[in-house]
Amino acid sequence: MASSASTSGTATNVMLAIFEKKTTQIDLYRPLRNYIAFNYSEREAQNLEDDLQTVKQLRSDLERQPDPSLTTRRDLLQNYYKALCLVETRFPISPDKDHINSITFVWHDAFKNKQKASQQNIHLEKAAVLFNLGAVYSQIGLSYDRATVDGRRLASHAFIASAGAFAFLRDNAATKASIGTSTTVDLSVECAGMLERLMLAQAQECVFENTIAKGSTPGVCAKISRQVGLYYEEALAACNVPPLNQHFDRAWISHMQLKAALFYAEACYRYGLELHEKEEIAEEIARLKSGISALSEAKKSTKGAAAQILDAISKLEVNLNRNLERAVKENDRVYLMRVPSPSSLPPLPAFSMVKPLAMNEVLDASKEKMFASLVPDSSAKNLSRYTEMVDDIIRTQAEKLQQASELTRVRLKEMDLPESILALEGNFTLPTDLKEDVEAVQISGAPAGLEAELQQLRDLRRVNQEILIHIEELLQKEAREDAQFKSQFGARWTRPQSSTLTKNLQDRLNRFAANLKQAADSDARIERSVREHSALMSILDRRPIESALPTLARPIMSLDANEDAILGALKQSLRQLETLGAQRAGLEDMLKEMKRKDDILPKLMTSTGSYEDLFRKEISKYDHICEDIAQNIEAQEQLLLQIQAQNDEFAAIFNLEDYKASREKCYKQIQAAIAKFREIKDNINEGLKFYVTLQDAITNVKQQCSDFVMTRNIQCQEMIEDVHKQMAGLNFQDAKSVGTYNSYPSVGHQAQRPVSQQQTDPRPQTPYYHPPEQPAMAGYNHPPPYSSTQQMPSPYVLPPQTGSPYAPSQAGSPYPPPQAGSPYPPPQAQQQPPANHDYGQPAYPGWRGPYYNSHAQQAGSHPRPPYTIPGQYRPPQQGGYYKQQ
Repeated sequence: MASSASTSGTATNVMLAIFEKKTTQIDLYRPLRNYIAFNYSEREAQNLEDDLQTVKQLRSDLERQPDPSLTTRRDLLQNYYKALCLVETRFPISPDKDHINSITFVWHDAFKNKQKASQQNIHLEKAAVLFNLGAVYSQIGLSYDRATVDGRRLASHAFIASAGAFAFLRDNAATKASIGTSTTVDLSVECAGMLERLMLAQAQECVFENTIAKGSTPGVCAKISRQVGLYYEEALAACNVPPLNQHFDRAWISHMQLKAALFYAEACYRYGLELHEKEEIAEEIARLKSGISALSEAKKSTKGAAAQILDAISKLEVNLNRNLERAVKENDRVYLMRVPSPSSLPPLPAFSMVKPLAMNEVLDASKEKMFASLVPDSSAKNLSRYTEMVDDIIRTQAEKLQQASELTRVRLKEMDLPESILALEGNFTLPTDLKEDVEAVQISGAPAGLEAELQQLRDLRRVNQEILIHIEELLQKEAREDAQFKSQFGARWTRPQSSTLTKNLQDRLNRFAANLKQAADSDARIERSVREHSALMSILDRRPIESALPTLARPIMSLDANEDAILGALKQSLRQLETLGAQRAGLEDMLKEMKRKDDILPKLMTSTGSYEDLFRKEISKYDHICEDIAQNIEAQEQLLLQIQAQNDEFAAIFNLEDYKASREKCYKQIQAAIAKFREIKDNINEGLKFYVTLQDAITNVKQQCSDFVMTRNIQCQEMIEDVHKQMAGLNFQDAKSVGTYNSYPSVGHQAQRPVSQQQTDPRPQTPYYHPPEQPAMAGYNHPPPYSSTQQMPSPYVLPPQTGSPYAPSQAGSPYPPPQAGSPYPPPQAQQQPPANHDYGQPAYPGWRGPYYNSHAQQAGSHPRPPYTIPGQYRPPQQGGYYKQQ
């Protein structure tokens, strides 16, 4: 035993530490290596040489005098204990001839060094190491300067760890070590428990000193002080009964006895201060007298006690007497209360601020890799058999628990519980799948957002129409100019008429116009559908959607007014059913946790009896959980019958059938509204997709028309110059020029010219004419608004024809699907001129010849549509608008 007082001079701060047990030198290396070589192989022994050397070094370090560094000694003990756990599972150490019988562990008693124990099993070694670990932790706690707040806090943590080590010794190794042929008292279960309480007392004492230093209230200080006294009283009680009553020095007994009395009196003193503030003078007097009496009794046994403790008792006694004298005077003069006897007072309140440190993780050897390759074949096979038996038990019980839970779910669903009770309390909700559908609709804008999408359709349709009008204006302007020159120059104007070259373009524009007309009809049908079903879909705009559901109301009239009693009984039964469900989950977790901790391998490796007997004994550990599961399932069956009867009565009183009918009607209305909303939404998305795709195709044709008009204008200037030359007598037109002006191909067809003509074309290759009304990037600008005052026939307003390929689909979308010869082929379908194209010929739409302003638009680019479909309304890959034939 070692003791220490704080350097602050506080007499109370005297505490105890424990010396380590001493051992004798032994050799673990040679017996373990021989066992590996004999039972496995010499090669295996060589492979495990490092592990054997590690165990040898750890034991050698343990045998030497304690290291000056307490933390180093602590780490050594923890590492050696983990190694012993691994050795235990792989090396059977016992007097048995087939086991390792050449190792004898010898350990001396820590309190009576002359007594010693020697055993040929590893249990004594493990118990002694745990004892020394607790002793080192106690010495670490005593090494801190408890005059400071941090010093007291660290000391408290060390004593808590010491208590954890002794508790781990008591619960895991003390019993096994006491079974041996020779034992010592210090490793008994009783001694380990006593040391645990002593260390907790000292840890709580450090907390009490910090509480005083912080200036906590007298009531809080009294509770913490009382718990210090209780821990000392428990340790003292253990020392006064066998086998410890003759084992400790008188100084230990006196120390614990005085500390117990000191902190009891301290609690009385602090509690008395609180009573004085509350003017409960009578109880204050009784508490102070009780504390004084305890100190007086304790001072009768002071042999071997530290002078600091006696000094602290004297100082506390003075404070108690002073407060008692003051309280008696006040009671005699003012309060005149009857002072109760100390025996009639209730126990002082106590509050523990400490508990033993859980050492399972600190000493867990499961992650250590030492001797990992050593598992005897017989042990492995029997371990596998035992694991299968345990797995079968867990699987069977888990199936029973799952079936019970499923039965509960189905029965409650049939009774519409607890939904009907929630509906009565206003907490009803939609079924999960329907709720998710409504949330998806509301996230996508709900019916209130359809108008904005309809406006998108209108805007896209208008833009497409304006582009078509602009294209027609370009072609008509070019045709008028050509007709004027034809009239002016007569037979000299030999260029083909525009109408013969633009027939393909006009046909495509007519098809675009027909598509737009049918699309407009589809838009109208969608808008009409929105108007017609707005009342149906308005329920989807309710937020929260539960506000649209009918409510379950109490009966208007009641004869015996027992609705609350019936409802309360049903709710109570449901709570009980929920509790049973939680218990089932806990029982299943207990089974899995028990299996996880079920380590039978050490017993298999050291067992000398029948394996079947060992299996039956180990399997019996699961019996009580299986019984709990059976009782839980039986209780659930009885409770479900009770709930059925209660629910029938509840349904009759609250007219539950009518409520269910109205609720189902509301569900169907919501489902119908969702279906109609999705139908309209899909049609709108198809429309958006249609207009964007069509706009790409129209924009492409617009570019072709612009190219055509530009080329015609350039060549018009050339012909004008030639005609003027002829009229002036400068007639030197060559055959090539004549061929040029008389070989316009129709739009959409390609002409071929000889290679020699391509090589001798004398005309410049850069454009010298750019029409002012043609923008540099024709496809990127909106056309000017079409004026209703312009009188020009529209070539794309065609009467509907029977069997039109753009008639609305019967099966799905109201918009025209693409047919063969669709006016809006995908961009990749655009053909490029062949390598032998005659660049001397006038260009046709889509061709970029020598007169084309090449910087206006880069090759491969496409005009950007003015509208795009928002991401959340992205149409599916296969829509109903365009079905490929």
